[in-house]
Amino acid sequence: MLSKELKTKIIGDNRLQPQDSGSPEVQIALWSERINFLSNHLNTHKKDFTSRVGLMRLVGKRKRLLAYLKREAPARYEQLIKKLSLRK
Repeated sequence: MLSKELKTKIIGDNRLQPQDSGSPEVQIALWSERINFLSNHLNTHKKDFTSRVGLMRLVGKRKRLLAYLKREAPARYEQLIKKLSLRK
């Protein structure tokens, strides 16, 4: 799980407006951090299949939201994938 301080930092780095906490950029950044955390966890615990299912679910959510952002705001999409260093 992500600590409250880390979540606050990620939201602060990716928000569009001062009170923004639910924009696609913020959600994708939070999910990307959780995906990185789970990937590292699975490198250590190779037989943790429950966490692997959760990881696949998060990757699917992020993929769908990235597709939405690419369709609705291509400039914001390009900026976000560069900022988060996502492969696309």
